[in-house]
Amino acid sequence: MSRVLVVDDEAPIQRALVAKLRARGYETDVANIAENAPRLVAREAPDVVILDLRLPGMDAAEVVQALRGSTSVPIIVLSARGAERDKVAALDAGADDYVTKPFGMDELLARLRAAIRRHASAPGRAVIATPDFSVDLSHKRIVRNGAEVRLTPTEWGIVEVLVTNADKLVSQRQLLEYVWGPGFENAASNLRVHLAHIRRKLEPEQGEPRYFLTEAGMGYRFRTPEPTT
Repeated sequence: MSRVLVVDDEAPIQRALVAKLRARGYETDVANIAENAPRLVAREAPDVVILDLRLPGMDAAEVVQALRGSTSVPIIVLSARGAERDKVAALDAGADDYVTKPFGMDELLARLRAAIRRHASAPGRAVIATPDFSVDLSHKRIVRNGAEVRLTPTEWGIVEVLVTNADKLVSQRQLLEYVWGPGFENAASNLRVHLAHIRRKLEPEQGEPRYFLTEAGMGYRFRTPEPTT
């Protein structure tokens, strides 16, 4: 069963979309405020995001960029006729597809299925393997020593952001924003606790992390193993 995150501040459209998606067997979450979308993506790990371009007081392209900073999940934008400039900006920012209003539910569902298929088969999306564990981003699973490792939703959000940005520095501020959303300032100590739990579950030696690195004063990095020769 696929999970869909709907980002739309218009209550009637939101209710109609959610009802129709759930009737077709999709698990559905809603972000009423666009700033919450990156946090919900990290926490709920949807298979696809539906984003309305007409968000009050928001630049939809900026929302797409914020999402792209933490995940490669497909983003389908909903646009009104005549919103070509906004549509192009969203696609350039990283959206995968768009549907023009008014639209038929069958068309939207077909585009959802196509986006999920493309995402699942994209190179590099299947499994990120290390000598100690593997991370399957498509199916949201981590396996170590032949057994699946259970992470909390917050721990998974942290791992997904870092692994998606493998070998890149992710600042503490970015990680807090993506996982905790607005009001993240008081979550810095929680972040350290969750990272300690992640290292305990995945690192060969928790006290000497090999993969989930802290770079003092800058942020965090997931380091991929160097290829063996």
